[in-house]
Amino acid sequence: MEDDLVARSLSALSQVHRLKAFRALVVAGKQGLTPGVLSEQLGISPASMSFHLKELLFAGLVSQTRDGRNLIYRASFDRMNDLLGFLTSNCCEGQPCELESPSCNC
Repeated sequence: MEDDLVARSLSALSQVHRLKAFRALVVAGKQGLTPGVLSEQLGISPASMSFHLKELLFAGLVSQTRDGRNLIYRASFDRMNDLLGFLTSNCCEGQPCELESPSCNC
């Protein structure tokens, strides 16, 4: 992954509303969500949501398709995984990281 693409992706995610929208799209999975549903879920005005989705789209973190009159946004899992791989590619002196899973007392 090229540095400018990494910087664009991280810049897009550095804004709270965009981070929340991206995380909501990750949870939604392949089904995706419309801007209206995202706006409602996150309590963000529709105009602001459209702006934030445009920025995520420009960064390549989401895709957009049309379904009749609706736009459907989906997280780009390939791009997300590429970004995570880039960020962790040189960790632990090149050795596999052995992170302990946090215990959950749910």
